[in-house]
Amino acid sequence: MLGFSTFGIALIVIAVFLIFSGVKTVPQGYEWTVQRFGRYTKTLVPGLHLIIPIVDRIGSRVSMQEQVLDVPSQEVITKDNAMVRADGVVFFQVLDAAKATYEVHDMVLAILNLTMTNLRTVMGSLDLDELLSQRDQINTRLLTVVDEATTPWGIKITRIEIKDIEPPRDIIDAMARQMKAEREKRANILEAEGVRQSEILRAEGEKQSAILEAEGRREAAFRDAEAREREAEAEAKATQMVSDAIAKGDPQAINYFVAQKYVETLSDFARSPNEKLVFMPLEASGVIGALGGMTEMLSGLKDGPKPAGGRGRVPNAG
Repeated sequence: MLGFSTFGIALIVIAVFLIFSGVKTVPQGYEWTVQRFGRYTKTLVPGLHLIIPIVDRIGSRVSMQEQVLDVPSQEVITKDNAMVRADGVVFFQVLDAAKATYEVHDMVLAILNLTMTNLRTVMGSLDLDELLSQRDQINTRLLTVVDEATTPWGIKITRIEIKDIEPPRDIIDAMARQMKAEREKRANILEAEGVRQSEILRAEGEKQSAILEAEGRREAAFRDAEAREREAEAEAKATQMVSDAIAKGDPQAINYFVAQKYVETLSDFARSPNEKLVFMPLEASGVIGALGGMTEMLSGLKDGPKPAGGRGRVPNAG
């Protein structure tokens, strides 16, 4: 009786152990593969699952989260035979746990070696200047090549970034000198452009000044011509009035012309640059008389013509 009870207790313990060993709880972010007698049968997603104890067992626990893998620094020879050191980082995510487990051995090591190999291939096909200036294109080419190679493994390469590219010290010094020379060149070009713009603006200012000066001379000439025209009109009107007076028999008109020529002749002698002193038998009373005759004539023209038979006084011209 005691042996039977011991055997029963053992059976119960074994049954409980088998039941608990068949209950599996998969955490969020993971997937587990199930093998039956060493052969893959199914994949357990996050949650509570039951498997057949002893017959089924968990093959691998695969993280389905996006993971980060550092690519160690390595030397790369560029297309123009420059030696540089480069490293990077790879972001990947498992999409199919069964393929990531059974299609490739050591998934992380495979991705790492694949990335390093293609990194040397892509960077070796570029010149040093292209390598330093086209980092985005290098990342894109690496992502395309590595992602295509890992697709059969159920792995998605989401991003590849080149962290650092380190040329040799002598090349860095040469690049620094080149950058300095390029900046000095741009500074000289900007300075020359500034001088050129200054000369253009100065020339434009002188042009505008010349135009305004020419406009001023033109306006002055126009005003002078207009003044001379008015003066000629006045002279013609005065001549016409004197001619009318002579035609009407007024002797003062003749005195007007004589006195005018008399005064003009005296002015010419006074302005002569060749003579400092002129001795001429001039009578001041004659000049004053001529001027008086002109005044009387003009007064007569203003008051109107004299009656017929009237006589005018001829001034003493000396």
